[in-house]
Amino acid sequence: MNPPLIDIGVNLTSKQFREDLPQVIARALAAGVSHMIVTGLTAQLSQAALELARTRPKVLCSTAGVHPHNARGFDRQTQAELRNLACAPEVVALGECGLDYDRDFSPRPEQRTAFELQLELAAELGKPVFLHERSAHEDFYRILKNAREKLTGGVVHCFTGGEAELEAYLELGLCIGITGFVCDERRGTHLQALVARIPADRLMVETDAPFLLPRDLRGASGRRNEPCYLPHVAASVARYAGRSEADVRRDTTATASRLFDLQARFGAA
Repeated sequence: MNPPLIDIGVNLTSKQFREDLPQVIARALAAGVSHMIVTGLTAQLSQAALELARTRPKVLCSTAGVHPHNARGFDRQTQAELRNLACAPEVVALGECGLDYDRDFSPRPEQRTAFELQLELAAELGKPVFLHERSAHEDFYRILKNAREKLTGGVVHCFTGGEAELEAYLELGLCIGITGFVCDERRGTHLQALVARIPADRLMVETDAPFLLPRDLRGASGRRNEPCYLPHVAASVARYAGRSEADVRRDTTATASRLFDLQARFGAA
């Protein structure tokens, strides 16, 4: 029997799951995904993620944060709202936070302010960070490096960068989250060559559902991704890393359990 998996990033508060969320969770559990971390993208959605986690305390936990797309207007009041949420035991990390210069949905100075204040809060509360970076490596790395010694740890979620970025994040002692992007024959081939370079105790897997449905997945209905497809991501990572699927499952679960302190909550090893 394969070891269970932990999906470290799933957007279960998305309206795409509004009609069948219980079935989505049931399918994930049946597929061997024993625990899921619900991502917070704004203060309001972080509250929704926390409330959802409380409905399934043996299966779900959550993060509290503001995504860079939503960073416009982030201030000390927003930070205080996140502090109140992040003090809940169900909240295991600050984020999703970081920088996204690819789409610039929020002005870059406001993205940087939001990122810095969330890192400050994570250091204050002693919780890890769930990180987002896209087309912003230089500023992201600089801000993160300045804060790193005060942080308990973190994971660069949905990593899609190149060798230099990977080495920089590993040098900072961060973990790396891999999604179904690694299955994309158009854009993910460089990542397929890099996964073997991620140490076993720094690697995690995630779906980022409902986004990033693996392109090589057969039998999926529609384009919505689900946490039940996480075993496919883990199997792909194992193949490209030259490791057994069982080892990848065991090690990624242990790494997630350690970073997010899930042992006491779920008994995950």
